[in-house]
Amino acid sequence: MFNNDAACTHAAAQYSCFCEPTPSRRGFLSGLGALGAASMLPGCTTAGSGAGVKNRIDTHHHVFSPAYVAELAKANQAPPIVRNWSLAKTLDDMDKAGVITSIVSVTTPQVQFADAANARRIARESNEWAAKIAKDHPGRFGSFIMLPLQDIDASLKEIEYGLDVLKADGIGLLTSYGDKWLGHASFAPIMAELNRRKAILYTHPTAANCCRNILTPDVQPTVVEFGTDTTRTIVDIVFSGTAARNPNIDFIFSHAGGTLPFLTERLLRAPIIDPKLVARVPNGVMHELKRFYYDTAWSAHPGALASLMKLVNVSQVLFGSDYPYRTGEDHVKGIIDYGFSQADLDAIGRGNAVRLMPKWKA
Repeated sequence: MFNNDAACTHAAAQYSCFCEPTPSRRGFLSGLGALGAASMLPGCTTAGSGAGVKNRIDTHHHVFSPAYVAELAKANQAPPIVRNWSLAKTLDDMDKAGVITSIVSVTTPQVQFADAANARRIARESNEWAAKIAKDHPGRFGSFIMLPLQDIDASLKEIEYGLDVLKADGIGLLTSYGDKWLGHASFAPIMAELNRRKAILYTHPTAANCCRNILTPDVQPTVVEFGTDTTRTIVDIVFSGTAARNPNIDFIFSHAGGTLPFLTERLLRAPIIDPKLVARVPNGVMHELKRFYYDTAWSAHPGALASLMKLVNVSQVLFGSDYPYRTGEDHVKGIIDYGFSQADLDAIGRGNAVRLMPKWKA
């Protein structure tokens, strides 16, 4: 009998074979070619084929520069998972999950804890640090830069510097700032500039002022509010007319769009209930929802994926891990276990990201 655990581990190390252990199987695997062994092992599924097994692109991966961690600590907003992060750990997680490139970003609170002057400084330092680790580790890192949105003019300058000088892959914003979601009129200059540049806008949820530790005081905002805030900002972007006015922005929403897939029917009926919304979505609600991109972070499980795949084509799904809050391996296993075809796994793992960011094709 084969020792399935040991054999799968051996195959996984060489060919990105992800396996369900079967403790009852005992013995020794020998006399098989390594590739043949991977394909014949009970409970073992290959994560890719050919060159694709080690070249995933993770579009939802968080990093924290030492200077940024120090600023968070001053504001008493540096939890252990942030203080204990390291570049070595992030590279190790990437390697285990077959991720060749991570497009890194800073998660909430970004620079919302700082006044405008310090927000400008902290954002610039962090964006430059992300560019440096990309330079120091060729091919391993891209970035979505953060903006000091307390100052719109400074944010426009940071877009110019980040995209033109630092060569970032796009902009990373939170889903809300105070009680303003991304369709708010105050953010219109940012959206117009990103539209002019045909830029990527990655978004990460946070908890809005209205709902932070108030509605469910014994439950962290990450449990309910993050998914809800993602949905709020999508709704605001669509029904404010921001999406229609800015067709050249490639929006990426975290966590499979939060609760959006489940609530899609309500969005479709909103213009019927309130006719003034019709003019703001001239191409229709579904047109906008289907052109957005959605990542797999915290969503690589049947409940979220089944709902998302009823909303969009696989072409709009990007691999995301949310490291260090989850691991890349968690999400690789989740999307494989869901039962996607190999072609779909390749698209989610790399192809869709390369189409969105052609510079990573090589």
